[in-house]
Amino acid sequence: MSVQYNEDSIKSLEWNDHIRLRPGMYIGKLGDGVSPDDGIYVLIKEVVDNSIDEFVMGHGKRIDISINGKEVTVRDYGRGIPLGKLVECVSKINTGAKYDSKVFKKSVGLNGVGTKAVNALSSEFFAQTFREGKSKRVNYQTGKLISEEDVISPEEKDGTLIRFTPDESLFVNYRYRTEHVEKLLWNYAFLNRGLSLYFNGERIFSKNGLLDLLEQKIDNGIVYPIIHLEEGDLEFAFTHASKQYGEEYYSFVNGQHTTQGGTHQAAFREAVVKTVREFYKKDYDASDIRQSIVAAISIKIQEPVFESQTKTKLGSIYVEPEGQTVRNFVMDIVKRNLDNYLHKNPNVSEALQRKILQAEKERKEIDGIKKLARDSAKKASLHNKKLRDCRVHYNSNQERRLESTLFITEGDSASGSITKSRDVNTQAVFSLKGKPLNSWGLSKKVVYENEEFNLLQTALSIEEDLENLRYNNVVIATDADVDGMHIRLLLLTFFLQFYPELIKAGHVYILQTPLFRVRNKKKTIYCYSDEERVNAIETLKPNPEITRFKGLGEISPDEFKHFIGESMRLEPVILTKENKIHDILGFYMGKNTPERQQFIIKNLRIEEDTVDKLTKTAS
Repeated sequence: MSVQYNEDSIKSLEWNDHIRLRPGMYIGKLGDGVSPDDGIYVLIKEVVDNSIDEFVMGHGKRIDISINGKEVTVRDYGRGIPLGKLVECVSKINTGAKYDSKVFKKSVGLNGVGTKAVNALSSEFFAQTFREGKSKRVNYQTGKLISEEDVISPEEKDGTLIRFTPDESLFVNYRYRTEHVEKLLWNYAFLNRGLSLYFNGERIFSKNGLLDLLEQKIDNGIVYPIIHLEEGDLEFAFTHASKQYGEEYYSFVNGQHTTQGGTHQAAFREAVVKTVREFYKKDYDASDIRQSIVAAISIKIQEPVFESQTKTKLGSIYVEPEGQTVRNFVMDIVKRNLDNYLHKNPNVSEALQRKILQAEKERKEIDGIKKLARDSAKKASLHNKKLRDCRVHYNSNQERRLESTLFITEGDSASGSITKSRDVNTQAVFSLKGKPLNSWGLSKKVVYENEEFNLLQTALSIEEDLENLRYNNVVIATDADVDGMHIRLLLLTFFLQFYPELIKAGHVYILQTPLFRVRNKKKTIYCYSDEERVNAIETLKPNPEITRFKGLGEISPDEFKHFIGESMRLEPVILTKENKIHDILGFYMGKNTPERQQFIIKNLRIEEDTVDKLTKTAS
């Protein structure tokens, strides 16, 4: 029987219902707060973006952000939304001042959707605007107006207050991770010198912009002092790290962190190579010039075009209204300023050239090995028993690309359970044959000489940079015993040694699997800690059956699907500014020093807790 297509088939949704039905169109993905690109952080960003635009236009040098449980409050001291337009600005799609380029010339929020999406996706949403002693406030629930009132508030400074709680029926089991919020707010500070952001009372402030950003990010030494230059609407800073491989970029457009780069980042990479070649009058290989570069670039463009609503990749070809291409705009400014800097600072230009020559020497030493390794990887990829791939990949424009996940497992039994219970569309599995090599202190040559590392690098597609990364989530899935923890540390060492940008960009996670299963005839509870086990026993008393899972291979595929599905627990591997990669890896994975021996002796009593602690420290 065919379905009738007639007037009754056409439905019109309210603005809030449309956002709630298709949240991915507006915030990318929902998530539970584990990943830095999860929706709850996008909601914060959408609100703070409006406050940042006020600061950029010269109004309000302070923004207060606080998180109390699941409730977020943002208060700025800008001009405040016009009282008569508050309802429209927070609940009417395609309404806002950002369309008026005379009022907001180079803003981030351009589509009149941001705050409305926050409103629609929140169980509770409150907005209040203060202007010249007068105020208006409104309350919403899931985007539906509950109340509005005008009040007198002569004691309040002008500005806007937004308070919201993401809807738990959409964002299931979520919680805010302060590390992700702090990273977001620090980026705002680096890009808006003179702005004070207070997060739960702690001040976040930058005096030197992108120079401060790189000083915070680089933790393993630099070859020469950071080059920090700016002209008009372009600011950039870079150096070469002394103990790092690959390229690392932090790019921004109108204050928006474009984590996937775009036309501005591509132009900057090209500009550095072209300028260096012309300065030294040598046709150096581009990879030698950029090896171990750490750079930040910020550009301001009127009416930028992004490749998605979440604005992670710039697609603009032209710098409006000048009509000049982004490539030529960046190329001209970088070439002029960098060439001038290198002429004025011979100590820097000499150090840079030495670094390039060193990279060239290393590349030539492993070129032969790389060719053999690539040929081997191509052959292996045809019948690669280690990789069971998925259909959707991060480096594509497919709808579920943000869900693309690679589980790295150890042993056939563990990989078998995950493989049988995974979502073949978005979840891939890479199986290790045993404990990987300890790569601490080794050169990148080992990546090509070691078949397992080479196949893993190929599976991820991160040989040169993260531009073609195939999986958004790289999940280490090992047993919750000492051997499993050791494998976890060896993998983290590999990534931190050769691809730290993968971890810094928030792509690496640890899979949490249950330690116990507690059940009776009516109910089963999976427990991830002793505390959860005790609570489960109390819930299912008098005599529940208790099973201790010793390894992933012991968990049946039917059960495993619960642990890698919607209720999957992931722990992000986070590098804080206090962590020094080189020092951490040297201590835990280097030679057996007296200091480490004493550390082991002191912590022998709590073996598993210690290993877990080491993992968290390394992360």
